[in-house]
Amino acid sequence: MGISFESPVAAAFGTASTKREKVTKAFGIRTVGDLMRHFPRRYVETGALSALEEPEEGQHLTLVGEVAMVSPHSYRDRRTGQVAYRQEVLLATDGVRLEMTFFAKKKHVADWWIREFRVGRRGLFMGQAKRFRDKWQLAHPSKVWLDGGDDDTDLAAVDAIGALYPIYPLTKGVDTWDLQRAITFARTVLDDVSDLVPPSVVHDYGLVDARTAYDQVHAPEDRRQVHQAQRHFRFEEALVTQLVLARRRRAALATGAVARDGGAGTRLAAFDDRLPFELTRGQREIGDQIAADLARPHPMNRLLQGEVGSGKTLVALRAMLRVVDSGGQCALLAPTEVLAQQHFRSISAMLGDLAEAGVLGAADEAVGVELLTGSMTKQQRKAPLLRLASGESGLVVGTHALLEDPVQFADLGLVVVDEQHRFGVEQRSALTDKAGSPPHVLVMTATPIPRTVAMTVFGDLETSTLRELPAGRAPIQTNLVDLLAHPGWFERVWQRVREEVGKGHQVYVVCPRIEADQAETGEVDQGAVDAATADDGEKPAAAVRLSAVTEVIEALSDGPLAGLRLAPMHGRLPADEKDATMRAFAAGDVDVLVSTTVIEVGVDVHNATTMVILDAERFGLSQLHQLRGRVGRGGLPGLCLLVSGACEVGSPAQERLTAMAGTTDGFELSRLDLEQRREGDVLGRSQSGWRSTLENLRVLRDEETIVQAREAAEALLDADPDLAVHPPLAEAVTDLEARAEADFLERS
Repeated sequence: MGISFESPVAAAFGTASTKREKVTKAFGIRTVGDLMRHFPRRYVETGALSALEEPEEGQHLTLVGEVAMVSPHSYRDRRTGQVAYRQEVLLATDGVRLEMTFFAKKKHVADWWIREFRVGRRGLFMGQAKRFRDKWQLAHPSKVWLDGGDDDTDLAAVDAIGALYPIYPLTKGVDTWDLQRAITFARTVLDDVSDLVPPSVVHDYGLVDARTAYDQVHAPEDRRQVHQAQRHFRFEEALVTQLVLARRRRAALATGAVARDGGAGTRLAAFDDRLPFELTRGQREIGDQIAADLARPHPMNRLLQGEVGSGKTLVALRAMLRVVDSGGQCALLAPTEVLAQQHFRSISAMLGDLAEAGVLGAADEAVGVELLTGSMTKQQRKAPLLRLASGESGLVVGTHALLEDPVQFADLGLVVVDEQHRFGVEQRSALTDKAGSPPHVLVMTATPIPRTVAMTVFGDLETSTLRELPAGRAPIQTNLVDLLAHPGWFERVWQRVREEVGKGHQVYVVCPRIEADQAETGEVDQGAVDAATADDGEKPAAAVRLSAVTEVIEALSDGPLAGLRLAPMHGRLPADEKDATMRAFAAGDVDVLVSTTVIEVGVDVHNATTMVILDAERFGLSQLHQLRGRVGRGGLPGLCLLVSGACEVGSPAQERLTAMAGTTDGFELSRLDLEQRREGDVLGRSQSGWRSTLENLRVLRDEETIVQAREAAEALLDADPDLAVHPPLAEAVTDLEARAEADFLERS
């Protein structure tokens, strides 16, 4: 009798309950379907000895080797006084030779080892590389003979070994052949495999069917079959994702919204008249796109991405004024209080007397601008809430506090979300639900996003890109201060800081932690930390003492920066203290701001010309690019010093920091960042939710697949909006939508 994808995984493992329990615990494999989707991470070519260069101590090896020499020995066990036996085996590869040692207490076991390890015999071996007496050993080896044998790991009883042997993600106590056995058995008795990809799509895009894909991914005859199978599963994942996003786009288009055509346009016209500079061509063109979107009777859902300092806030403010001119209100949602306060100050400054509605003598076109943050007291929030509910105020800037129930609007017409990677789709919805009818939505990000990332992660939005910088942005020189190679350069860093302050300028010093003996603050890009340490084989995060704001500010005040005015800034400071510190820095009353990455986005102090980033290897490229964008904003040349004491030659960290020093092109850096790190890390591990947990798909590598899947998704929905003709696909789409909602609720 056959089994199905829904059958318990025990149906494939049989009586091997211990191993089954281990894979269930480690990988969540509970059904045969889960097991079939536990894909190999790579393949070993069984027809030739594995090429093995000098391994690293402790490295886990899986290779094809050949017995080159066998040396049996007997000795007297010191503990028991009995004769014991040791078998030394020299394993040849196409490169380094490895020694293996086996011990036996009984003569018949030793004799079995001698028969087992015959010179010239080949097998697949797994174990840890160890260095002992200047020779490499394969410690704790396990094996399977490629020519068959008498041992209990022989695979001849399961299936003939092909030219490519699959190597699976493993857990302790389970070998790759344990999984191969179970999967091979499951494939032989599996009933019909349901294909998520409709037959017409399989045909149109030259895919193999699902049954063939499962056979080819687990038991390929050659690399071509591996690629065919992988393409099927990547297309399948891309198709389900693109269908979810396409349904969201269509739902938005089907929803009615109040058209905001700008009315008489008095406020926007008055604002434009007061601008002391010309808009860039990009700002004008995207402004026209947004104006056209706002004038339509369905909600705008647009992503505005742009380089650091490209003027996204100005574009957003002009859109907000257009909505206010149309009789509506606008809300700008920022991820941190520091950024919300900065936006409030910069918008108020840009508006000038146009922000003084309700003040005696204010311009007729003036609009009320409010600030709402979580740290404000109930009494402080009372008046702004009343003005928003009555419609007296047209603009509000705030943090997550805007999502709370007490916040009500008279007529919310536009929601602007800054730094979208910090918020999920559902958090946008929590704010848009406060409108009487669906509001228009403009999402901004200063993290440059490659096209396929925009299609995959922000695919429910139309995308606009600002590339050119406004006049007055000065060039920023970026230098890597490699303390491993040049320890003496650290002193020069602080001399350079004093020189800048001596010229009347100000400096940022960025640290990855608040205090020395604490976990990561959450203000550092933890995804970058993980990618830059354990995943790349560098020092694990726990083994490195990171620079901390509290220690650095004390050391600098008593040492190289003594006599200068230093102030700390981090997320654990009280809100009023953070605001006061930023105001003092902006006013020039603080020379050096020692901060965590809370100043990463939005902070705009024109007199700040220099940034020192300590432990720079701990950050991803996109975050370093954001930080660097805080200097050079006032027409003065900028300087960014990337200080690293753990930037080893040839390491990913050195590659990252060298690239950072070599270009100011955020799109180029974003692409490299994505190549080095998983998409979920780049986009914000905890906030991006399901949209970045891609199992088989990689947004740069699989660009063509994503484009084809989006095309196929649109065609399927055109023909069958409910996917009624393709129940398995409809179920997968519904499941992904439900998981997205569940992820959001867990994070709420």
